[in-house]
Amino acid sequence: MIRSPARRGPAAGSQRMATVFRITRVKPIVFVTCLIPALLLGWDAFTGGLGVNPIEDITHRTGDWALRLLLVTLAVTPLRRMAGWHGLVRFRRMFGLFAFFYAVLHFSTYLVFDHFFDLLLIIDDVAERKYVTAGFIGFVLMIPLAVTSTQGWIRRLGKRWTALHRLVYASAVAGVVHFLWLVKIDIGEPMIYAAILTLLLGLRMAFRHRGQGRAVRGTGAVDPARSAAR
Repeated sequence: MIRSPARRGPAAGSQRMATVFRITRVKPIVFVTCLIPALLLGWDAFTGGLGVNPIEDITHRTGDWALRLLLVTLAVTPLRRMAGWHGLVRFRRMFGLFAFFYAVLHFSTYLVFDHFFDLLLIIDDVAERKYVTAGFIGFVLMIPLAVTSTQGWIRRLGKRWTALHRLVYASAVAGVVHFLWLVKIDIGEPMIYAAILTLLLGLRMAFRHRGQGRAVRGTGAVDPARSAAR
């Protein structure tokens, strides 16, 4: 017996409404969770808990969270496809903007407290030290992604929006390279980030290859049918 699509409509609509309601309730929790590292950083700054070198502590903590949230952003699509957690896509923009937020704090600390707005010194630093160059490239690549993250920009750019936001992968690579070149000797933590990023890039390539394979098989399946009809 073939079920009528009309009968499934109300149930599907109710399920979608329930999903939206759950996401609406969870979003504030996710927002506050992403904000916790900044709140703890502010608390440590206020209570004097930043350690011997406060500027270095702020720089490292903000940079760590920028990279972590960038990787979380990249993990949304693989988790959605592999685990069926489709609601995760509703949080991807938030994760990306929080990654940019911590990257801004990271760069601002470098600009204000480390170099005191000395632009010539910063330019020399970016040009001469490789890890600074990599970090600066990663930060600059995040700027157009944050600016164009709104629905208005998605409508204006159309298909170009997707192409533009592939820069997130280049930004993540630059961030991992920045961390690796910064630590030099104790590379355990940056290598973990590098492994996660490699896995995410590999999954992206696998999904893309699988999609192309399905498209080719779909095209091949149509042609024999047309030939038989003739």
